[in-house]
Formats: sequence, C-alpha cells, structure tokens
Amino acid sequence: MTHSCAAVFDGVPDRLELRRLAIPALQPSEILVQVLGCTLCGSDLHSVEGRRPVPVPTVLGHEIVGEIVEFAGDVPTCDLAGQELKVGDRVTWAIVANCGHCDFCNRGLPQKCLNAIKYGHEPFRPGRALLGGLAEHCLLVAGTGIVRLPDPLPIEVACPASCATATIAAALEAAGDLQGRHVCVFGAGMLGLTACAMARVQGAGEVVCIDPNDTRRERALSFGASRVAQPGDLATLAAEVTGPHGFDVVLELSGHPSAFETAWPHIRVGGTLVLVGSVFPAPPVSISLEQIVRRHLTIRGIHNYAPWHLLAAVDFLSAHHGQFPFAALVAHWLPLSSVAEAFTQGRDPRAIRVGVRPDRCDR
Repeated sequence: MTHSCAAVFDGVPDRLELRRLAIPALQPSEILVQVLGCTLCGSDLHSVEGRRPVPVPTVLGHEIVGEIVEFAGDVPTCDLAGQELKVGDRVTWAIVANCGHCDFCNRGLPQKCLNAIKYGHEPFRPGRALLGGLAEHCLLVAGTGIVRLPDPLPIEVACPASCATATIAAALEAAGDLQGRHVCVFGAGMLGLTACAMARVQGAGEVVCIDPNDTRRERALSFGASRVAQPGDLATLAAEVTGPHGFDVVLELSGHPSAFETAWPHIRVGGTLVLVGSVFPAPPVSISLEQIVRRHLTIRGIHNYAPWHLLAAVDFLSAHHGQFPFAALVAHWLPLSSVAEAFTQGRDPRAIRVGVRPDRCDR
C-alpha cells in the first residue's frame, strides 16, 4: 500500500479531481487511518462553491471516522479518555491538532494553536497531503486528540461528532448552566438540532428552535425542541414562553446577520448570546452598546473546540443517539468516485448531511 485515492480541490469552484496520493512514511507519534466515512459539513459546501476561502490544493472533509492501520514505529498511544489505541480500532479525532506549548495552547485555546494542523483545511506540503476525509486514508499528526468509538455507535452518528457535536459541546459550555433555563436556538441544521438535543439533556426548561424552513422546524421537535417558530414569530413566542423577561440563552447557529438582529432583543437581563454560525463573510450588524451594558448581557463567540469537547460529544452521542434520531440525518452515502454528486445532493436543504465512503480509484 503506497498510494491512497483522494478527491483534491484546487480552488476552482465545483471542481474536485480524483488523484492517487503517496502515503508518507510515518513520523514519530503519527498514525495512519483508513477512512471509513466522511460526512459533508456546510463549510465543505461553502469552500467548493467558492464562498469560503481555503488553502489549495487540499483534501477537504473533517467529519471523519477511520480505522487505525499503522502507528509510527508500532508505538501504541492512548485516546483522550486514556484508553490504549491499537490497530483495528475505530476512531474519530479533533479537527485541530495542537502543539500544546504555544501561547494559545497555554491559555486554554488549543483550537487556536499557533502551530495548528486543521484537518480538511490544509494545503499540500511534502508528506502532508492526506489530511482530509475525502480520501481512502488520513494521516493523524502529533498533537491530534483521538477518541476510540464504542462499537454500538453507528458511523452516521459518529462522523459529525468531530464537527457539529463537539462545537455545540463548546457552545453550551460557554452558555453555562442550563438547568431550568429558557433556551432559544436559531437554525435547525446539524448544529441546531444537536443544540436542541444537548440542551434538553442538560435540563433546559424550554428549548425554542427558530428556522424559516418548515421541514427543519418539524424535525427539531424530534430533537428536543419544546416549541418551534419562524423568525417573524419570535417576539410573540418569546412573550408566551418567558413573559416580559426574555430568554436566558440564545444560540445563533445559522450565521445570518438577520438572525442576530432578530435574536438579541429577546435576551433577558443577565442573559447570554453565543454566536457559532458566523464563519463566512456577511454584512455587518448594528448593536446598541448601551443595551449590552444596561442588560448585563454576555456575548460569546465559539469557533471550533478543544479536545475535551470532542470527548464530551462522543460521550453524549453514545448515551443518547437512541433517544434522538441522529442516524436519520445522513440522507445518503455515496462512493468517493461520486464525490461531485455528493456535493450536489448536499446542497439540497432537506439533506442535513450527505456521507462519502471510499471506493476504488482508477487514476
């Protein structure tokens, strides 16, 4: 085994080329995994469409489950839970590999490591091409937070753990104690549905989900939302749910400036707004600084997550994937040779996720 098939994005919108890339010799602390499946995140779609800049050429894909096939020098290592890893283990891993000693790592923000390797976002470098999930193999570099997956956890549930689920674990950590709180979730995509389920498990009193799409709103009710509404109905619903006070926590996951402008007037005094979805360029918004001060508001931005959030994500999915229909969110699985069709299907708003599984590469 000297080469691996990969879908390479070279920066031309809507163009992915299947290539055979050399599998490098492993360096100390590196691990080679065979990719079992990779689901397409919204950021992958934005990159291929040209709406989100990414260094190229690159192998996209960061919601990955793989099987360990080789350790550097056959030296075993442990996952984030302290479990010893071995060849044949099914694993997922943090989107950012961190060095552990730079300024951000030392300040509790390893996801912003100054020496980071970000899976599915790296340009080709010598021996460092296979760093994304749209390939037969992926190289796990030193500093990667790895979690061994329980055998009963389905691959369609596990793949998004290293993106959406772990990101929401970080967002809810920023939101604070949710026990008995009124929570409003903007967006009923993968992030929003995950947030509804995790907030419900954490004891939120009300979980209101806002989305303009009828199908997505209806789906949110299966993921723990107690009420759903269109954005234009939020003021009325907020009054019904919270009286004159407003929501304790608002999670903005859609990334649309209009969602922010709709949401923030309905946060109660002392409440918290957590921004997650705004990861691509959009028009600026206006906000009253006086209102932030007088209402004691907390505004937090969350981008990516720390390794411990991935461990929390896998633990959550292991315990609760039977309670909420996460497996049904992957609409289709397509072979790597049909990756262009996977991206086409991923643009359908009814498809929360589309998955890609490796198959034979003839080039």
